Parts: sequence; structure tokens; C-alpha cells
Amino acid sequence: MTEHLGGVPGDWAEDTSAMSHGEGFVMMIQTMLNAPGFYAMDEPEAALSFSSCLHLVAVLHELARSGAQIVCTTHSPTLAATPGADVVEVGAHGFRRAAWEELDLVDHWSRFLKSPQAYLRHVIDADDVAGTR
Repeated sequence: MTEHLGGVPGDWAEDTSAMSHGEGFVMMIQTMLNAPGFYAMDEPEAALSFSSCLHLVAVLHELARSGAQIVCTTHSPTLAATPGADVVEVGAHGFRRAAWEELDLVDHWSRFLKSPQAYLRHVIDADDVAGTR
């Protein structure tokens, strides 16, 4: 996407081909989302590393402080932690507002990081999972 949009007049001057995919994506986001307005984002974390997700949190937070409204679907506990976000969790229960620490995705990520084997054993042969530390 950055190769097709990079250098388009009015967008950005930076050469996105000289950046990592995540760096180019964050630079595009910063350039395109730079004023109050209404923004809809669908899993913007897909292209991003952990540190780039943190940078995106800063961009979203500043946008919101400027008066922008942002609707963002995510599977990222990092993005869900954006200060001031009104988080609505969607699941078998339907829609519900939830605090960050109450989110199913936060619970699952926390448990996975503490014990990957508990999750991997369901998708990988037990002998291969046993060596995971």
C-alpha cells in the first residue's frame, strides 16, 4: 500500500520503500490522521510490532485530545489500553462496555504470556510443545 501511495502529492514526501512495513504504516497514519475528524480503523495493529503499536496509541490519544472521534476494532491489548478510550467488547455475550483489565483479550494474552504451553498444546503436538519455555 505504501508503494502505491508514497510520494502522491499532498500525502507525504518520505520514501516508504526505505522503511520497514510497520514504520511506513505508522508514518502514513501520522500523516493521514492529523486533524480532528471521524476515523474508522479495522485492526490497524496487523502490520505493527509491539513498539509501533505503542506509537500508534500515542497517535490515537493525541487525535482524541484534539477532538477526533475514533472507532477502532482491535485484537490488541496494547491499543485497547489507549488512555480515555471507551472500550466496547464484542463476544458471545453481545456488546458490553468493559475496563481494560476485564477484557477477554487481555485475560487470554496474560495467560498465554505466563504459560504458552497451556494454549499451544491445543494446536501443536504435545512433544513439540513440551520444549517451549
